[in-house]
Amino acid sequence: MGWLADETGLEKTAANFAALTPLSHLKRAAGIYAGRTAVVWKSTRLSYADYAARVSRLASALDRRGLRPGDVVATLLPNIPAQAEAHFGVPACGAVLNTINTRLDADTVAYIFGHAGAKILLCDTAFLPLAQEASRRMEGPAPEIIEVVDHGFTASGDHLTYEELLAEGDPDAPWLMPEDEWESIAINYTSGTTGRPKGVVYHHRGAYLATTANAIAWRMQLFPVYLTIVPLFHCNGWCHTWMVPMMGGTLVCCRDVTAKAIYEAIADEGVTHFGGAPIVLNTIINCKDEDRRAFSHMVEVFTAGAPPPAATLAAFEPLGFNVTQVYGLTETYGPATECLWQPEWEAETGEARAALKARTGVAMAMLEGAEVQDDQGQPVPRDAAHLGEIAMRGNMVMKGYYRNPEATAEAFRGGWFRSGDIAFQHPDGYLKITDRAKDIIISGGENVSSVEVEGALMHHPAVSLCAVVAKPDDKWGEVPCAFVELKPGATATEADLIAHCRARLAGFKTPKHVVFTELPKTSTGKIQKFELRAVAKLLG
Repeated sequence: MGWLADETGLEKTAANFAALTPLSHLKRAAGIYAGRTAVVWKSTRLSYADYAARVSRLASALDRRGLRPGDVVATLLPNIPAQAEAHFGVPACGAVLNTINTRLDADTVAYIFGHAGAKILLCDTAFLPLAQEASRRMEGPAPEIIEVVDHGFTASGDHLTYEELLAEGDPDAPWLMPEDEWESIAINYTSGTTGRPKGVVYHHRGAYLATTANAIAWRMQLFPVYLTIVPLFHCNGWCHTWMVPMMGGTLVCCRDVTAKAIYEAIADEGVTHFGGAPIVLNTIINCKDEDRRAFSHMVEVFTAGAPPPAATLAAFEPLGFNVTQVYGLTETYGPATECLWQPEWEAETGEARAALKARTGVAMAMLEGAEVQDDQGQPVPRDAAHLGEIAMRGNMVMKGYYRNPEATAEAFRGGWFRSGDIAFQHPDGYLKITDRAKDIIISGGENVSSVEVEGALMHHPAVSLCAVVAKPDDKWGEVPCAFVELKPGATATEADLIAHCRARLAGFKTPKHVVFTELPKTSTGKIQKFELRAVAKLLG
């Protein structure tokens, strides 16, 4: 297919082919934007020359410590420069980056350490207790901890520090660029909605194309100023960490997400772009007047994690922001569809405009396809009525699940990645999510497994049966709501069960409401969660 009759002398060579990798973005930027500001965090300001030199130090130091291509380096870091540097420095020595959600519990982190086989962990001082507890609980050898001491923290003295590690490296060391763009660059773990978390593996090609797709979707011009609201452990910051150098932009770090911090970054650093869940939009809408700062430019915002209410969008945009709704999963490098704004929609105002903005959207430029399919894998009618499952395929879909070929085969059945999310499709092709399959609860942009929360509740001696569903919440979008049947003669209060869960789960997974009632069941004993969701919506 597509070959000339004689292809002699037309083979791939070093002169006409290079594997796609986001490492090339920083390599190029260091050459042509050497003096421009690349990274900002408090008093730290790194030029592109500084940024690349620190990445070289990290890569060469890891190599000197015995890291080999394919080895895994994990991080437990907030959005600080070391996390950004790891996105380039780890793959620059051929290793694979595993950024771990800092809000997870020790058991889950222990599992991820063991499953990924991390050799080294870059860990913020604040998360050392979590890392140490996870290391004690894990099976197999624990990773070597390198302590990252951020502004305002004091080194524990128990571990080699990140700056000491960098001092072992060479600022001029060459990077180990991939020979094959299918080589792995990162492994990110899902939220474990059906049991243990699954390790989603990204390749260099997909990461590179995701950066390009995001820049196109954002209509991004050169020299953006990007604020790291999206955790860099979420799909590698939706791949924006790798994207910013492509555009010669500035990465402004944000460790603690508050309205005050966001407004200060916009006013003082000239932030032009950031992403975040609807809770971030609500935080800005509802912030105190004294936390607001005046700014004169438009700020472009990607929002994802849960469909934003039309009322939220209507209240947010007049404050100086333009919102683009995007949708994706860990398995799609973060955003994979965008609510591409059509010129003919510009005349729409109020609720009608907000409703258009809240659409899930169409495939991004580097994704081959996104559609709604029925159970047989066939497209449903585009009538804004027929429901099906969102399916996607193309270069922005993961390599697969690490050490789990069965799950990979199931996810890729029929030649598409099956998202598990329920939607319909408008006549113009735009998708609109109507529900989340597998009972996922999305709270503040974090995925919460109802199965995991139910498992924690069932360990309470008074609980006979339980079910956890999403309850709408003005601040978090959704919060876990538990419905519980107690054992005969047993007693427990709402506070008892919430405290029980908080001792076993991350805070965002802990139920915010507990209702004691007999659970509705089918004739076979299956709990009818749709009835519970209806009740949860009515709760105050």
